[in-house]
This record gives sequence, C-alpha cells and structure tokens, in this order.
Amino acid sequence: MKHWGAFASILAKDMRTYYLKPPNVSWGLVFPLAWTGMFFVRSGANPSELRSLLPGVMTLAVLFGTTSLLAVAITFEKKSRSFERLLLAPVPLSLLMFAKTAGAILFGVLNAFVPVLLAAFFINLSGTNWPALLAGVILTAVSSAFLGLLVAVSVAEVFEAQTISNFFRFPMVFLCGLFFPLERLPAWLRPLSYALPPTYGADIMHQAIGRPGFLPLWLELLILIAFCLVLFVASLRTINRRWIA
Repeated sequence: MKHWGAFASILAKDMRTYYLKPPNVSWGLVFPLAWTGMFFVRSGANPSELRSLLPGVMTLAVLFGTTSLLAVAITFEKKSRSFERLLLAPVPLSLLMFAKTAGAILFGVLNAFVPVLLAAFFINLSGTNWPALLAGVILTAVSSAFLGLLVAVSVAEVFEAQTISNFFRFPMVFLCGLFFPLERLPAWLRPLSYALPPTYGADIMHQAIGRPGFLPLWLELLILIAFCLVLFVASLRTINRRWIA
C-alpha cells in the first residue's frame, strides 16, 4: 500500500506540474480538434469517409500527446536532478517509471476521444465495438508512452527528445495505416510498418468501427501488449545503465 501511495503522489505531482498546465491542456484539445476539422473538410461532410478517418485521427492524437508530454517531463527533471532524487526513493523502479508514464497514458486516452465526441455530432457511431475501441486506445497510449519514456531517458536535452520523437512519429503517420490501407504501401516498406506499434492500434480501432483488419483482433491486442512489455523493459534497462549502474 505504501508503494501505491507513492505511485498516486507521483502521478498527482506530474498532473499538477506538467499535464494540467494551460498550454498542455489547450494543445491537447487544439491538436485533435484541428486534425478532425481538417479531415471533415477534406471528406466533404461525407459520413462514411469521416467514419473511416476517425481511427487514424484518434491514433495520431494519442501518439503525439503521450510522447510530447513525456519528452518534456522526464527531460526537465533530469536537468534539474530531481529525476536522480526520485530514483533514490524506496520504490521499485518499475512502479516508479509506470507512475511517471501514467499521466501521459491518461492524457493520451482522453485526447483520443476528443475526435470521437466531435464526430458524434456529424456521423452515426452505432455499431461501434466500444470495448475493442477502448482497448485499442489504451494499448496504443501505453505503447506510445513507453516509447516516449525510452526516448526521454536516452537523451539529455528536451530538443534532443523532441527531435528523436519526431524522427519516429512523422514517418508513423504514413507507415502505420492511419489514413490509407497498408496495401497501398510499396512491398519493401510493409515490413517496417509491421514493426511499429501504432499500426496495430490503428487497425484495432478500424476493426472496432466495422472495417476489416489485416490480422485477427485478439492477435493484434497480444502484439500490442508485447510491444508495451518490450519498450518498458528497454526503458528500465536504459535507466539502470545510465543512471543507476
């Protein structure tokens, strides 16, 4: 119970210090609003096209929301040495890092449903598999947060974290099937797409709204869980190597 009390304290502190600041809240709302509006205009108010674009916009909102906030939070604390003091706390490292990413995960999940709320005014969302959609959003947020954590603990400056994050994020927009099927990609690029977590998150969300997927839903959920575990373990090893050993 003492460890979970520390978890709650770290999460509450990060929410106050980083995630609930006006610039982050406004960015988290404006970004999905802008993307949803852009694709609504592009679709010409066509409900079927807007519905097909919704999973991609949700995935994008999760990916950019989680990774951007972690890059700032972790890197600032490393520069101020408060991150080193945190590592000295009598709390298991895995629980400590999960507490540091929990705020970003919550922010990403909430971010994802801003486009859903907007789309509900224009299209009929009946027939959506909401449990599958929620599972896809949560696992996408967790994998994105752990990717952001791995980047943040591997560099020293905020601009380095943002630069490396962009190196991954912007290609993912085109490689992960967010807005067009993977079949349209050149054959030599598809293996890279299958190695990226958002590919499976976006496909889960596509299946949740009734579109066919390239793998069974249960298998994609397992693959995303595996990505989460691999990224989290890689982050812990990086912290042990650079900050504890």
